[in-house]
Amino acid sequence: MKTILATDITKTVRQMCIDANTILPDDAYNSICSACKIESNPIGKNLLEKLVINADIAKEERIPICQDTGYAVFFIEVGQEVYVDGNLTDAINEGVRQGYVDGYLRKSVVADPLDRVNTQDNTPAIIHYDIVPGDALKITFAPKGFGSENMSKIAMLPPSAGYEGVVNVVLDAVRSAGPNPCPPIVVGVCVGGDFEQAAKLSKVALTQPIGTVPEKPLYQKMQKELMEKINSTDIGPGGLGGQTTALWVNIIDHPTHIAGMPVAVNICCHVSRHITKVL
Repeated sequence: MKTILATDITKTVRQMCIDANTILPDDAYNSICSACKIESNPIGKNLLEKLVINADIAKEERIPICQDTGYAVFFIEVGQEVYVDGNLTDAINEGVRQGYVDGYLRKSVVADPLDRVNTQDNTPAIIHYDIVPGDALKITFAPKGFGSENMSKIAMLPPSAGYEGVVNVVLDAVRSAGPNPCPPIVVGVCVGGDFEQAAKLSKVALTQPIGTVPEKPLYQKMQKELMEKINSTDIGPGGLGGQTTALWVNIIDHPTHIAGMPVAVNICCHVSRHITKVL
């Protein structure tokens, strides 16, 4: 049995909150750089170049890449041979509190959706737990801005909708979102599960590196088709036109009920923030 101190978890989460909001992951940064080279729309190309400059400044000066430093979302894998000395949920929330306060990151959480009183420290976080084999604690942090979160969709399709039904749901979500999620976007898709599992896994898909290819040939075909169709919408960078509307589409499939075919689409802006640490 491996013992992990709650205080060590708090320290790790604190730094993850700061790093994720000030350093654009290599996969997103390199994808934007590559898009700069192929974007034919002059306005779109110029905007992509500005995004690279913005990311460079944020990293160098340790300031937020975007003013929306996101709702703190965590995916935690707890090894069966791990003992946490302290309360794990409290340790994570304390790390978020310290990270957002000490890092001068915008606090975006309200305690009640109707009275709108800010909690002043970006807590409580959204935390998803999975129990896995082993003696490690894996923490994935994905701060999610709501300009893109508000554009997400879920559809409970009948099985008869088939492959084309899934593609149409994703394309409809992207087209209706237009410029609102600050394109170029990363699109997370889950096909299967049930209502809440599909939504969760579509967000998990956003934590996969840009360039990830599904294992199954059918979803490889779908990914390629979606990339081509999304990037032919001419929404483009900033919604100002161009061929770079999506940097990538990540697809996860999951077993589902014989009577249904849930499809969830979680859209992320170009600031595709995600960071993982293992204790």
